[in-house]
Amino acid sequence: MERRKMDPVIILVEPQLGENIGMAARAMANFGVADLRLVRPRDGWPSEKARNAASRADHVIGKTENFETVEEAVADLDFVYATTARQRDMLKEVRHPVQAAQIMRQTVDKGGKVGILFGRERWGLNNDEVALANEILTLPVDPDFSSLNIAQAVLIICYEWRMSGSDREAALPFETPDVPRASKEDMVRLFDHLEEALDEVNFFRPPEKRHHMVQNLRTILQKGDWAEQEVRTLRGVVAALQRRHERHSR
Repeated sequence: MERRKMDPVIILVEPQLGENIGMAARAMANFGVADLRLVRPRDGWPSEKARNAASRADHVIGKTENFETVEEAVADLDFVYATTARQRDMLKEVRHPVQAAQIMRQTVDKGGKVGILFGRERWGLNNDEVALANEILTLPVDPDFSSLNIAQAVLIICYEWRMSGSDREAALPFETPDVPRASKEDMVRLFDHLEEALDEVNFFRPPEKRHHMVQNLRTILQKGDWAEQEVRTLRGVVAALQRRHERHSR
């Protein structure tokens, strides 16, 4: 599968575990990103562990490139983000993933190539590597527990990338089935049927509170956005309970 023009490049710097590389590739494939680059992976490349962890994202693993330096890995890119959870002593813009995705989208729409740097599992990117980036991208994690698996970080950013290019609701792979909704007439019949069944078992006690109790029941039921079939099912339940009560009353 050829890399599409607008895909961002995901760059993992000195990843330690093949499994993390594979899970990052899987996260990329989930959201249509296919260009993965590695800088000096600890256990070398290619990696069977990475391929196994990629869970059939072979189009990503198969074309993954390995570089000796970060400078080589970003050489053909026009705009690069460095991901970090730590404050850096640098005058660089710091972006939220949503903002970063929009800026990257604007760049590729103008014909540019963008990339995102991810650091080592244990301590991330060093300052020299962050200095190569145009801006910093950070995730709004809990400051008391900011450690995030590389594949998780890749997934979040690839998700925001995909959403930046489409309407969020339209991007869903499926939607609520389009079925007929219950009319007010259907609901009134349900109310009447339920109240009749409850009268049969002397539910409304004391009698002077019946009106208020009926109002409460109708309010509860009216909160739902009921389909016709759902109302028919509820009426079937009420009818079954009525028949059971009749049998036990004989």
